[in-house]
Amino acid sequence: MSSTAAVDVHRADGIATVRIGQRQHANALGIRDWRVLASVFDDLATDLSVRAVIVAGHGDRTFSAGSDLREWLGADPEVVEASFVAMENALTALERIPVPTLARIRGDAVGAGCQLACACDLRVITEDARIGMPVARWGILLPPMFAARLAVVAGPAVAMDLVLTGRLLDGTQAARLGLATRAVPEDDLEDATAALVAAVTAQPLGALRAAKQAVRNTVEPVRTHMRDRASGPAADFAVMQHNLGVFLRRLPGRASRL
Repeated sequence: MSSTAAVDVHRADGIATVRIGQRQHANALGIRDWRVLASVFDDLATDLSVRAVIVAGHGDRTFSAGSDLREWLGADPEVVEASFVAMENALTALERIPVPTLARIRGDAVGAGCQLACACDLRVITEDARIGMPVARWGILLPPMFAARLAVVAGPAVAMDLVLTGRLLDGTQAARLGLATRAVPEDDLEDATAALVAAVTAQPLGALRAAKQAVRNTVEPVRTHMRDRASGPAADFAVMQHNLGVFLRRLPGRASRL
């Protein structure tokens, strides 16, 4: 096992499990954590012993409540912009892993946590989990790649619903709308994920890699187009600072996240 404060990697029987975040902060991730994640995913992409990768939150309460907004309160715009660059680098590194990747989701997968789930090939979620992109309320200007990632997985109609309303789907709704691969009761999450991993890795590795790449190739033109677009500022900073300040005053001592 290798680890940092917010990222653990455990390898066993050809399966790499990446656990993210710190449970006392609802597994919210700071800019350093995103940079570590990018490095971890880059390493896994070249590890020929790995047949599949599972991404999960630390602990048994939540997947990831997204980025740690405490880093952004009072910060210069350049700090927030750098955070989004670090996020996208980690998400792209995850998407480039050539073997199947699975998100094991309980609790919240919101904002950048939702993006992490969408960057995986498959998503197993508990029926009572919550997933979505409630970012507009913070004055965040949705990055083109965030929009593309959500729309590729769930379709433009579902993506538009989630980004415009900010509503969160429970696991059952997410599976019905295509945002999750399957929804299971809380007590069945570990076994259901293990069963899906076993079914996937029972296939010849070369065929798995080719199948994944073939599907990815169908959406790569969209990703390339959106990746090449100038994204502009990350936020309406006056709105963001005001709303973050109000939110943090209401929740003294607690982690804030996107």
